[in-house]
Amino acid sequence: MLVIHAYRPAWPLEFEEIRAHLASVLGDSAKGIAHIGSTAVPGLGAKDIIDIQVAVEQLGTDLVIRLATAGYEYVARHDRDHVPAGAVDALGEWSKQYFRQRPGQRACHVHVRVQGSANHRYALLFRDYLRAHPAARDTVQAIKRELARRHGDDADAYYAIKDPVYDLIWLAANAWALASAWRLDASPEG
Repeated sequence: MLVIHAYRPAWPLEFEEIRAHLASVLGDSAKGIAHIGSTAVPGLGAKDIIDIQVAVEQLGTDLVIRLATAGYEYVARHDRDHVPAGAVDALGEWSKQYFRQRPGQRACHVHVRVQGSANHRYALLFRDYLRAHPAARDTVQAIKRELARRHGDDADAYYAIKDPVYDLIWLAANAWALASAWRLDASPEG
């Protein structure tokens, strides 16, 4: 059952604990470890799962082995992100490696993406746009709550509707990025 919880101020602190562990496991292989998704946007309700993006130079089995050895659950079937309408679907731009939390640890999703790729940029720009636009944040929250209410027992239906809605926000976020001179390299990790 998908449940959207009210924003919890503890989420950024919980991210920091997971980030520190990931940094110790990955060392220099991680070019950045960022808090992404709804739990990274103050005031936005979310599923109680911390989303984390690890930026790397390239995807590879060595990272899978290191994270799996550290206890993270590798989910091979989630090897690609949704491609927003109108986005370039170039080879590798939406590829990723995906992991779930270590057994008995705080629920999290770890998305490993190539630094500078389209999906790496998407996660940070989407987060930063919602942080800068409270009305958009509140609209996303209303949509997520209604989707969870109507389709909380059907994740496929939830995401089949949520993804195209997020595509609309992605278009607005890209326009904002151009107008505000938002830069990927200036986006904060936390």
